[in-house]
Amino acid sequence: MATDIAQDSFMKIWEKNLEYNENQIKGLLYKISKELWISQYRKLDSARKFELNLTYEDERITPEDLLEYDELRVKYEEVLSILPENQREVFLMSRMEDLTYKEIADRLDIGVKAIEKRMSLALRTLRKELKYGK
Repeated sequence: MATDIAQDSFMKIWEKNLEYNENQIKGLLYKISKELWISQYRKLDSARKFELNLTYEDERITPEDLLEYDELRVKYEEVLSILPENQREVFLMSRMEDLTYKEIADRLDIGVKAIEKRMSLALRTLRKELKYGK
């Protein structure tokens, strides 16, 4: 960092194209270097604080959150298993393989409207079962 600051300081003085006066240039060089160091320190400090907040956020996952996630995952898999085969197939192709309705229709050799209908029915069932449960 020190070599970068020294290089930047000399570049700033060179860009100013000042007449050479050893005392004036020396003082200006020290001032520019100090300001660049403070600026760099503030950037690093800000980045460090940001990183600390990120790790803090990651540590907020509680055991209850993990338990709820596991319960939801199990319920999701149960609901997927009760979906009719044609709805489950379309849903998984859309969500897991990131295929568009057109791509799914081409792959299954049916119309896009049929894909839309199957997907809407699958989503309706998932919403109903995951929200209210049985």
